[in-house]
Amino acid sequence: MSAAAPFAYAGQSFQMLPDRALFWPRHGALIVADLHLEKASWYAALGQPLPPYDSHDTLDRLARLAAATGARAIWCLGDSFHDRDAANRIVPAIAERLRGQAAATQLLWIAGNHDGLTGGAWGGEIADEHVVDGIVFRHQSLVHETRPEVSGHFHPKLRLNVRGRHVSRPCFAGDERRLILPAFGSLTGGMTATDPVIAENFAGPYQAMLVVRGRRLCFPCTGSARDDATASRTLGAS
Repeated sequence: MSAAAPFAYAGQSFQMLPDRALFWPRHGALIVADLHLEKASWYAALGQPLPPYDSHDTLDRLARLAAATGARAIWCLGDSFHDRDAANRIVPAIAERLRGQAAATQLLWIAGNHDGLTGGAWGGEIADEHVVDGIVFRHQSLVHETRPEVSGHFHPKLRLNVRGRHVSRPCFAGDERRLILPAFGSLTGGMTATDPVIAENFAGPYQAMLVVRGRRLCFPCTGSARDDATASRTLGAS
């Protein structure tokens, strides 16, 4: 696992991971969003065959992070499966891996708009949202939420022009009261962090955040695109 960056949020100490995840040491919780398992098989069912390895790759990465952090729990913040019929397409090997992960950690599935989790929990638990230490964890941000909130859904990405090259990376988007996680799944696209659809979730300015070599790089967002690598600044533990 690459070096994590300390991250203070809502009075709690987290670790922001470069691997598109958040870790909460106090609860031993690895927090991820938007795995979109079985997306390739969904495309295949529509006549657009893709190599059927996305679920294995996503679960490989998840297992490695769980082992590296020593996670006792994994909280998946919705759209863990690409569609409501994914459970009917999952091959036995993937189902067995999910059951094994649930046996090794406390596996919590937050229902998303794509999955619905109607196919079962594979040994984990299902909830619409999860509230711990005053922080609410859900799939999609609610604009009128007054509690600190962690969510997914929007797949934020940071797009920069670095030395004449266009670079795009999954990122976190957040302010003091709201944090949107990047998509964890191996076969997921993304939306520019400054897109108005993401910006409208924040009352004012917010930041797009990346972790590089154990440091959190923050890029200011105001709802209008900023494609300037010089706008970043490095923050230590905050």
